[in-house]
Amino acid sequence: MGGVTDERRARMRLSQLVEPGDERLGAALAASSACAVLARIEGNDRTLPGVEHYRARLGLAPIGLDEAWAVGGVRYLMPGDGEWPTQLDHLGNAAPWGLFVTGAELRVAAARSVAIVGARAATQYGLHVASDLATDLATRGWAVVSGGAYGIDAAAHRGALAGGGNTIAALAFGIDVAYPRGNASLFARIRAEGGTLVSEFAPGSTPTKPRFLMRNRIIAALTRGTLVVEAAYRSGALNTAAVARRLGRPVLVVPGPVTSAQSVGCHRLARGDEPARLVTDASEVIEDVGLIGELADRPDPLRRVRDSLDPVSLRILEAMPAESVATVADLSVAAGVEVGSTGGVLLRLVAAGLVREAPAGFVRVPGAADAVVRPQR
Repeated sequence: MGGVTDERRARMRLSQLVEPGDERLGAALAASSACAVLARIEGNDRTLPGVEHYRARLGLAPIGLDEAWAVGGVRYLMPGDGEWPTQLDHLGNAAPWGLFVTGAELRVAAARSVAIVGARAATQYGLHVASDLATDLATRGWAVVSGGAYGIDAAAHRGALAGGGNTIAALAFGIDVAYPRGNASLFARIRAEGGTLVSEFAPGSTPTKPRFLMRNRIIAALTRGTLVVEAAYRSGALNTAAVARRLGRPVLVVPGPVTSAQSVGCHRLARGDEPARLVTDASEVIEDVGLIGELADRPDPLRRVRDSLDPVSLRILEAMPAESVATVADLSVAAGVEVGSTGGVLLRLVAAGLVREAPAGFVRVPGAADAVVRPQR
């Protein structure tokens, strides 16, 4: 981060006065400096759209990067900083004009990242899947981004940390606020174990429902793709997925039980006009969000011994009773194969260990034909 310039201070002040994602302010910042825009607000310039709303908070004391912030490791990033993730600029006029950050370098962490989002009131199935996917992604060098909430978010953060990887929590409140309180230890762990906390909101800001929705666009824009693990019919995770789709980023979903209300949103995404991709493991996630050549592992198909038998041998084998002895003549009739050919096939089946000779004929070796043939490595 560069020095504490007037431009940086102006953007920090704007984070107090204006709610994030305000496209009118974004357009003004695209046309002039933050210092100039702030001066227009303070001067009640009526040519600035929305100025009367922006002035409502002018009575708040300005914030600054004081010693307490320096001790806490909080820094304020703005576009043009070396640590600024330029993919956020794809949000256009809705892009953040600055971010409060603590922890690992944001641009590096976000360069190879996946969003994992979903229901707060998650099921045990969803929590298990989110944690496992996050752990596997972390062990493969991918950072996991989520929103620091209960449920799927917390499971994703913890899974990434368990995998020894990085995780980024994008917050809908001030970076110094612990919300929900039950996740205070999780936020401390993220900071202690090399993760990153990020927020557009000025310190001390409290969460509101609109702020969570605004926060979701940061999650979607930071990452190469968004994975929804569980989502009810009207879940905020669907909002994150919608932003990712508008940005042209992959949207992935984990299928759930058709009886689960917490998977209805995932199934809606999979059946939409632009269907989300179904994934079941980290390899499939990476195949969709990674670079060309990062393909999912293809499981070896399980082949049984019987799968390699020719049709006549299989007919004769299947014609054999499960436990009793059968003669060549019996099997010839049962399989509809000439007697001489039946005898020759039976000898080959004996050699393969699928049939054994008995005093009065032949008997099947239980389970031998269903044994799995392991592929050669």
